[in-house]
Parts: sequence; C-alpha cells; structure tokens
Amino acid sequence: MSRRPAVDALRRAVRSARAWATTPGALPDFLVVGGQRCGTTSLHSYLAAHPQVRAATGKELQFFSLHYGRGERWYRGHFPPAAPGLVCFEASPLYLFHPQAPSRAAATLPDGRYVALLRDPVERAWSHYLHTRSYGHEPLDFAAALAAEQERSATPDGWRRYSYAARGRYAEQLERWFRQVPRDRMLVLRSEDLYADPAAVYAQVLAFLGLAPFTPPEFAVHTRRVDRDGPPPEVARELRAHFAPHNDRLADLLGWPRTWPSG
Repeated sequence: MSRRPAVDALRRAVRSARAWATTPGALPDFLVVGGQRCGTTSLHSYLAAHPQVRAATGKELQFFSLHYGRGERWYRGHFPPAAPGLVCFEASPLYLFHPQAPSRAAATLPDGRYVALLRDPVERAWSHYLHTRSYGHEPLDFAAALAAEQERSATPDGWRRYSYAARGRYAEQLERWFRQVPRDRMLVLRSEDLYADPAAVYAQVLAFLGLAPFTPPEFAVHTRRVDRDGPPPEVARELRAHFAPHNDRLADLLGWPRTWPSG
C-alpha cells in the first residue's frame, strides 16, 4: 500500500495546527472549485505565481466541504493579511461536487468569484479511478468499481472516494452553484482547452479576476499527468452512453458546443 495517504494526512495536520496558531488573515477573493482530476493543480500553480496573487497555505483546504465546522477563524488562519493591490485564493476540487459547498461559500464570500474546470467525464472518471488505486484504496477493476459506485457511495467516505461517474454529471453540480452565485461571478472552462493552450486559458482567467496579464514560469515546467492507457473500450462506450444526456444538459446550460464524444 502507498505511503502517500499517511504523508498527506501528516501535512494536513501540521497545516491545520498552524492555522489555529496564526493570526487570522483575509478571506479569499476567489476560489478554484474543481473538478477533481480536471487540471486544478496546474491552474493553482499558474495563479499562485502571479505577482498580484497570494495562495492559501496549501491546496485543498476543504473548508466549505469537509471542515466547515472548524469555523471562519480556522479558515482565515490559512491566508495572509489583506494588502492593497493583492488578492488571495484557494483551490479545493471537492467544492464543485459537494452539495453544501455552494451555499456555504456564497454566505461566507458574498463578493467572491469562482473558477471551475470540466474535463471529458469519461477521461475524468478513469483518471479518478487510477488516482484512487495509486493510494491503495481501490481493489476492484474499473468496470466493477463503476457497478459498485452507488452502493459504495452510501458509506461515509465512499461518496467522495468512489464517485467516478457521479462527479462527471457536471450540469447538476453547476446548477447548485448557479442557485447560490450569480453566473457572472463563475467562470467555467474546459480542461482540454487548458491542456492545449494554457496561456490563452490563463489569460481568460486573469481577465475574469481583473488581474494584470502575466506569463508564469510554470508554463515551461508544470505539466499534467498523462494517463497513457485509456479505460477498457467496452467500459468507455458504456460510460459515454451514460454521460450523453448529462453532457447535452451541460451544453444547454452553458451554451457550449457538444464536443465530448458521446459513443
């Protein structure tokens, strides 16, 4: 089994302890809300490099999803004090999927802005599955894991860990956000566009946030993980059929073309 879960847990514990001991900072001006395995780590890196931006003490604070009960004091402990001309942010991919995150974020950050990245849901599900396996949490093959998803989602951790298909039903997640946040304060982007032309998408994000143009050095060194082997073809076909109506609903919601394969 991978040692990564234990190492990650230790890092989170240290970060949390520092948050309680640190003088509370400013609330974030914007959030990168997801989705998981959609390029949020790359975008976080690019944004954190901007001279007008300050990132939280770590990626995935999960305040509006898993740690809301710790209170605003704990959350502020992860951010620097407010400073003229600077903005701060955090990125937690679970926010897009978590049913209570939109209302919590809207109440805490009434003027906040939000950025979401969406990836071909079949590719996203496969990448999520590989990621879970890499942590030693997934004993099933991909087809069996998908078949067991609904049952596993009823367990305390299962809804988050094994939500391979559920997280790719983007329209229902965005509709929750749009009920809480005006659409002009939420930017929704395709992960494939970020992968193909990070400079153009980054420029779009900066314009949305009202930040000056900038070219981060990370463009030259930060690359996304490539899942060399795709999902089993038969499973991929079944997934594409499953996602087809959800992708249509998303295209109607956002006015997007239907670009992801449907069969």
